Amino acid sequence: MTFLPGLTQPALPTMVVWDMAMTAYNFGHGHPMAPERMELTARLARSLRLLDLGHVTVAAPDVAGDEELCTVHSPEYVAAVRRVSANPDVPDLARGLGTEDDPAFAGMHEASARLAGGSLLAARAILDGSAVRAVNFGGGMHHAARERASGFCIYNDAALAIQKLLDGGVQRVAYIDVDAHHGDGTQSIFWDDPRVLTISLHETGLTLFPGTGFANEIGGPNAEGSAVNVALPAGTGDAGWLRAFHAVVPQLIGAFEPEVIVSQHGCDSHRLDPLTHLNISVDGQREAATAVGNLAARYCDNRWIATGGGGYNVISVVPRSWSHLIAIAAGRPVPLRTPVPADWRQYVQEKYGAVYGVPAPEFMGDDVDVWWRSWEVGFDPNDEVDRTVMATRKEVFPLYGLDPWFD
Repeated sequence: MTFLPGLTQPALPTMVVWDMAMTAYNFGHGHPMAPERMELTARLARSLRLLDLGHVTVAAPDVAGDEELCTVHSPEYVAAVRRVSANPDVPDLARGLGTEDDPAFAGMHEASARLAGGSLLAARAILDGSAVRAVNFGGGMHHAARERASGFCIYNDAALAIQKLLDGGVQRVAYIDVDAHHGDGTQSIFWDDPRVLTISLHETGLTLFPGTGFANEIGGPNAEGSAVNVALPAGTGDAGWLRAFHAVVPQLIGAFEPEVIVSQHGCDSHRLDPLTHLNISVDGQREAATAVGNLAARYCDNRWIATGGGGYNVISVVPRSWSHLIAIAAGRPVPLRTPVPADWRQYVQEKYGAVYGVPAPEFMGDDVDVWWRSWEVGFDPNDEVDRTVMATRKEVFPLYGLDPWFD
């Protein structure tokens, strides 16, 4: 059964991973990965009564154990994180620990492993049936590779959740990444595993970190077509982004037929994000989350794990985008014209007004038109987004028996 945007869905058992201890993932004052974005998301979701729904369970994550972490990371890397965590003054730059992007801090291992534990908790809930959908908005650390930290990410919780599902008997997992940055770490971990389809839509590596994620990156020799990349030009807005999504993702998900979808919803694609160059709205991000949820409903009996990721506009964007994600996963979407609750706006003003110097948003949406052209209207060779989409379709679609021009 497929659900349409804005419609209330059945009350499926939904887990939201949250505990204030997760804010210990803190690289220090002035670092873009501000821990308060998690606190403000949880507070807004609670003000919207999303965490009080009868079918929603809020669960605190444990710190993932070394044995669990080593299902996708090497023992040497986990040991290195532990060493730097215990002695931040001695970095391990070869493994990305103690760099400008990933500064070392005391307790880094425990803080990172707790976020990882949140996505493992979600995977266990999907496997044992205690939840059908789960959201870990504190997760989405998609740049962390098997042997190295990168891009604000220490342990790759999304990859850990995928591996947990595979080890639990799931045959095929689809990973959909809509962060503005390429999901390079998750892609690399499953590069040669045909059981995992990784799809990443992101700003092109020609203008944004990590400089990877082009159409010709399609997976290893034993898994060609298992990696899919849509490298969108800087400045792409809602209409182009959603056109690209719907021209690539549903077709491949339908052909791959996953049993579970794991998704990464970094909201740094927003036009107000300070680190990226896309032009997406909260409305467009909500539309993308709805589309992923619909795919989970259609192909996976609703089984879906959604994580957070990037997002560096702490007040205006992240809490709204991820609250929409929680609402959609829970089957209770929040209309875009809903006023932001007064108690949340007052809290933001009192606690963070002097820090960020911006007022809290008044409504849950940006009041924009997210209309997009279906691929069925045809390919426009003069449109840079269309050329990007066609490059991806030509690389991957034939491997699934799909026609890049018409399917």
